[in-house]
Amino acid sequence: MSTVQDETEIGLEADIEDVGSEHESQSLEKSLENGDNAATLVPSNAEALQDVAHGDSFADRQAVDGTSYEGHLSYQREEEEVLNEDLEPVLDTANEKPSSADGSLSTPDDTPSIQSSLASQNFHDADDSDTTPAPWEVVRWTRLRKITGQAFSEVGKRNFGRPTCIAVSASIALGTSKGVILIFDYHQSLRSIIGPGTKAVEAGPVTSIALSADHSTIAGGHASGSIFIWELAKPAKPFLQVSPTDRSRVQGTDTDGHVSGVAILHVGFLGTRHTAFVSADDRGMAFSHLATRGMGIVARAVRTTRILGRYPDATPATARLRKPSSILAFSPLPLGNAEHSTDSMGLVAMLTPYLLVIVSTTPLAQTQHKASRPKELPAHSAMTAALAWFPAVKLKGAGDTVLEASSRVKLVYCWSNILTVLDVVDVETSDRNVKDNSPSLQFLPRSRWKSQEAIVATQWLSRSVLGVLTITQQLIILEDVSLHISNSSDLIQKHIYHVDLFSHQLTQVVEQLDEEDTSMHGVVADAFYMSFRAYKGRLFLLGFNDISMGTLSNWADRLLALMEEGNFIGAIELATSYFKGGADKVTVGLPDDDSSRHAMVREKLVDIMSASLKYAFGKNQEAGTPRVEQPQLEELATACIAACLGMNDPDFLFEEVYAWYEDGQAQGIFLEILEPYITNNELQIIPPSVLKDLVGHFIGKGLANRLEEMLCHLDPQTMDIDQITTLCKQNRLYDALIYVWNQALGDYTTLVVYFLGLAKIQAGSNGNADIAATTTDIAGASKIFPYLSYVLTGRIYPTGSDMGSSQAVIAKADVYHFLFSGGGNSIAKGDRTASAPVHSHDGSYPILRSILDFDAPSFLSVLNEAFEDSFLNGSADRLSGDETQRLTESQRFGMAVNRQYIVSILLEVMTAPRYDNEDTVFLDMFIARNLPKFPQFILLSGSILHRVLLGLCDYPEEEVAEDCQLSVEYLLSMYHPPDIASLMPSFRKARFYRVLKGIYKAEKQYAQLLRTCFQDYDHPDSIFDCIGDCLRPKAGLSDKQVKDVRAAIIDHAAELAEAGVTRAASILESYVPDLHGVVLDTLQGDDSAQFQYLRTVLEPGRGTSDDSLLQRRTPDRGFVEQYVLLMCDYEPRRVSEYVEKLKAGDLRLEEVLSSLESSGVVDAAVVLMAREGMVREAIDRLTQHLRTLEAALIGLLDGAADSPDTSNTEEAAEDLLNSIQKYARVGVWLCQGHTKTARRSHISGKQSRQSRPINSEPSMDEEFWLDLIDTIVGVTKNVSSVVGTSSSEVETANKTSVVVDLPHIIASMRTVVQETFTALLATTSSARTDGSTGIDLSFLRILRAFLGRAAISSPSLSDLRAVLGAIFSAYSYEESLLALANNLLDKDLFVHVAEAAALRRKGWRPLGQVCEGCGKRVWGPGAGGNIWEAWERKNKLDAQQRNSKTSLKGPLDENVGRGKGKAAIVGNETKTLQSQGKVRASQSEDLEDRPGGDEGITHAAKEDLGPLVIFSCRHIFHRSCIDEMQPTREEEKRDHLLRNSTKAEFACPLCT
Repeated sequence: MSTVQDETEIGLEADIEDVGSEHESQSLEKSLENGDNAATLVPSNAEALQDVAHGDSFADRQAVDGTSYEGHLSYQREEEEVLNEDLEPVLDTANEKPSSADGSLSTPDDTPSIQSSLASQNFHDADDSDTTPAPWEVVRWTRLRKITGQAFSEVGKRNFGRPTCIAVSASIALGTSKGVILIFDYHQSLRSIIGPGTKAVEAGPVTSIALSADHSTIAGGHASGSIFIWELAKPAKPFLQVSPTDRSRVQGTDTDGHVSGVAILHVGFLGTRHTAFVSADDRGMAFSHLATRGMGIVARAVRTTRILGRYPDATPATARLRKPSSILAFSPLPLGNAEHSTDSMGLVAMLTPYLLVIVSTTPLAQTQHKASRPKELPAHSAMTAALAWFPAVKLKGAGDTVLEASSRVKLVYCWSNILTVLDVVDVETSDRNVKDNSPSLQFLPRSRWKSQEAIVATQWLSRSVLGVLTITQQLIILEDVSLHISNSSDLIQKHIYHVDLFSHQLTQVVEQLDEEDTSMHGVVADAFYMSFRAYKGRLFLLGFNDISMGTLSNWADRLLALMEEGNFIGAIELATSYFKGGADKVTVGLPDDDSSRHAMVREKLVDIMSASLKYAFGKNQEAGTPRVEQPQLEELATACIAACLGMNDPDFLFEEVYAWYEDGQAQGIFLEILEPYITNNELQIIPPSVLKDLVGHFIGKGLANRLEEMLCHLDPQTMDIDQITTLCKQNRLYDALIYVWNQALGDYTTLVVYFLGLAKIQAGSNGNADIAATTTDIAGASKIFPYLSYVLTGRIYPTGSDMGSSQAVIAKADVYHFLFSGGGNSIAKGDRTASAPVHSHDGSYPILRSILDFDAPSFLSVLNEAFEDSFLNGSADRLSGDETQRLTESQRFGMAVNRQYIVSILLEVMTAPRYDNEDTVFLDMFIARNLPKFPQFILLSGSILHRVLLGLCDYPEEEVAEDCQLSVEYLLSMYHPPDIASLMPSFRKARFYRVLKGIYKAEKQYAQLLRTCFQDYDHPDSIFDCIGDCLRPKAGLSDKQVKDVRAAIIDHAAELAEAGVTRAASILESYVPDLHGVVLDTLQGDDSAQFQYLRTVLEPGRGTSDDSLLQRRTPDRGFVEQYVLLMCDYEPRRVSEYVEKLKAGDLRLEEVLSSLESSGVVDAAVVLMAREGMVREAIDRLTQHLRTLEAALIGLLDGAADSPDTSNTEEAAEDLLNSIQKYARVGVWLCQGHTKTARRSHISGKQSRQSRPINSEPSMDEEFWLDLIDTIVGVTKNVSSVVGTSSSEVETANKTSVVVDLPHIIASMRTVVQETFTALLATTSSARTDGSTGIDLSFLRILRAFLGRAAISSPSLSDLRAVLGAIFSAYSYEESLLALANNLLDKDLFVHVAEAAALRRKGWRPLGQVCEGCGKRVWGPGAGGNIWEAWERKNKLDAQQRNSKTSLKGPLDENVGRGKGKAAIVGNETKTLQSQGKVRASQSEDLEDRPGGDEGITHAAKEDLGPLVIFSCRHIFHRSCIDEMQPTREEEKRDHLLRNSTKAEFACPLCT
């Protein structure tokens, strides 16, 4: 391991947790000897607690002062102070709340007892409390007045300087700013002033101090870098001095030591030696010092070893710049009171901004452990660090072995807000070659905790409790193992002394930090470690103006504080939590061991409850004060009950607590609070007297149900049986009666007779009986059935918990014997409730008959559940040998009962005429359901089973029909009657269709199966499932069976349609489409059903995207025609859409045309006419309908002003406008279709439409357009004139409201005209497909003919102007929109053209630099100078081309093309074309047009091998090489193209 660590790698904390050894405890006890004597004169808080519990004075005082009630027992605090003048010489003050009964400071692992928690007499002060602490605070603070007066007074500051650091052991040491160390004892007396008159005062302020393990020596570090060691007994001169080393002399020497002028921030002793110590400075350097023995005039020599950091000038100039560092926290491992292997190693823990390092200094300096900063540290947070050791200490109750008797050494260290606990484990090693025999240690991070704020200091308060100080001076108390925050308090008012020690050294790290390194901090916090110390479980704070000591309040302190505050209930609850092990028991000083903790807390808990009860029900009444109200008594009862149950002390609960409530006439409150504890099974034993009061209270308040629930959770063995059973019978608490009787007496049969007696009494009572009581008794009698069910299945009634195995067997045997023994005169076991035995006039089985008479279905249900129990299996080993011998004869009989016996008895007893089918049907269901489940235990003859089946078919009422059918199915699953046919009529009469279906299916009678499905109206889906199963291709039915199934479908076609028209159509379409007509015939008169049926057949995939549902066969023409006719009535808007999908021949026009026209479905009629070739008729019918719509619209507009229904008028006008637009589009579609057809015929006939003059007669297709346009323009003109007239009338009449939106009508009509002319223009000016050139004059001919008609119909010029205005006004309002669209199109086109030009310039990169044909280099190095010349020629030609284009006035040839995989011929300038795929010779592609292109090519061919050609496959060739490789036919074709249009076509020879 490395001896010296770099300052950028290591770091740890400087706070020293000095946990005392046995020697320390003895020294401290001697120092407090006088204090102990004085302490006996002052009664401790624990003794005051005793007075509260056993005396009357405290309660008397509370009674006199009065009481306040606010949610708990609130009493006025009586503060008693016992002042004794004899204490003045010793303590100089009155006492503070103490912490140890014997006056000693307990060791960290000690567990305070009840007395020791309240009787310590340390640091008393007359005005010891700054603010009165809350009773529940964990830490009680005391201001050390005398020390403060001497050290912080003006005289003290002038003489000694301001305190700068503190160390606590058997003495309290303060270092000051004038280099002086002040030593105080535990009486706050100044014992020594160390330093005056020595070199120490010249070394600057004391920056760190440490006391040795035996408290006899103190070390002080100064700001100049000097360290002085002093013996407390000889403070005149230093015992040892370590001077700093001159910085200029350090370099190049072997001398180690602190540099002069660097402050010593940390110092500490190693082990028990006075001459071995360690120190650290603010430059990040740490040293180990070992002094030799001095002999006479020979002074002691000090050997210093560097264990961390580097000297400031030790870094070579060429080395990388190291980050500045400092030791933020530092501490040597103190000695514990138990031996440990680390005692001889001199472990030192250090924290730097970067690392935690633990170094052993003895015998040689070695690094034992290193750990880097946690990654989860918040970025750029405050830089803080703290650490504290806890040594190995003895554990109580451990053995003699060290590993068993002592705790582990552990270290807590913090970086920013991350706290980590590290365990030090001694590892045994088998390596015999270790020279120094040093122990092998393992450092295990055990737990980690994240604080909300940065942590500046931490100390161990005990072995399991940590004190943590945050940057905002918040004190947090943590439990070690769980790291649970037990409490926290704000110490900002303490003004803890802190100073900036590290920011100057770490300026670079903070202000010039690497932004990429987010792990470093944004600010360096002040140091607090020199002001926050802990010793023997106490905290010491050095403030700017005083010194304070804090003591952890233990459990007894907190209880007493609550009692003094008057919160008795809170004290009881807190003590109960302490007893159970909760409420931060470690923090308050309670042991983990339950027995020890119970012994400590029990007595005080009982005392607090006694005092509280005494106050609540005692002295306050005598003094005449107001009584404690019910809410407070309820809270007190709750707290006392929880405490007694927690201590498992029911005697105190009922003998003391309940006695107080009973004497105070408040027992009802107690009993109601007791209820949840009983029902939750926390309390099961109640004394008989209390139980009587419990019953009386709840019955008196009408809470019988709650009482009954409580009784069923109590232990009957502790009850007075006669008393409780009498109370239950009187108050009709039947569940409680059963529970108590069964559990206390073990009798399971007597109550059966009792309940049967109740039933007979109520059955024979006259009309004068109490109705409420009768109802209760009947309900009680009915409890016999759930009771028998519980017993026969081995459960306790009514809780449902399982009986013991032996108890269950005996209970079942008793009940079975009682029910099924054949005696004629039965008396129940232990019958003390019945006045007389049960007599039976029927002979055998009287109890069974009585139960069956009372409620046979319920009893059979009980037996049905009992049959599931394995008891009836008859196993012989259900009881042990001794238990079997103790069985009675009746119990042996009961154990022999089995299922066969029970069924036989029931069949014998339940016969007519005593039991009719209302009862016997339940027996039949019972047998039918249990026989298949237990065929090996029940054997019945065929005749009995046949009778059972018949009985199930003869059910008495419809409510049990389904149960009977289910029972038949169960029975037939294992029983197959030989004459099943004889039972079929009974099954059909009983409507057991599931049974019939099962039988027919098993016997493959599929036709009967389907007919049964038709009869089962409750399950119509089964019809379609049955048809599908029978008629699917792989069903395996014979032809006869299929024929019978088809016959069944035909016979029940009406039922099939009634079960579901849609599903019927779908299933028949899938399997028997020839039967559609049969079903449709049955639907005559129901047009809606027929329409749904046909829609399912003809449009199965409508509304879905599933192509598999589309019709795959040719539809029947009759069905299609019928469907179209029905669609005209139900969905007229879809007729046209459907008709367009039909093929030729699917529909006869003459059959549906009249209906289409009468229904107003003109668009569909037009489509059909056009499909049949009747285009002329279709156009005429369409224009006629448009005229009809025009007339309707004009009429509506004329009468709109007088219409009373405005909304309907506006809606009707909108519908008419939509219809006009719709039929105009239909006309456009019709004309466009005929135009395309006519054009194709002209092309095939080689006719030329363009050759016809403009004044020639229009062709047929042009006539259609002419008629359509003429009609639409006429409609628009007429409607517009009416609208104009209506507008004038509105203006003339000054009408404020307009019924119809007239501008909207005009705009809509103009839109129709625009769409029509746009369609005409698009159709007549579309691209030519016949290869002809010229202008199509169809539009002009149509327009000329249209104007001619307009002139005839409108002889005046004004009318003609109106016609033209109606045509062209439709386009006027779109001018701005068209302009905007053109601008957007131009911009978008420019973008795409720019992209294409960029891609064209980019070109393709060839695969190589040589021609793929001849192998000669064509570009790159070695290609020759002709490439440059060709490039110059190219630029010259381009310039000439631009000039020639500028001079030309005519249109340019734009036949420049680009396509997939085509290559262009270029000159020697290596011009390449772009394409998008593989070059193919069969495709045509235009070449770039260039002026003089042929001449350039010829000239280039004379000079070299010609231009280059590159393909999309990136192969490059000479043009001449391709000519040689291409076939001759291709050459001829290409030459022809070159001669005519300078265009050529190539394909890559390598890829084609």
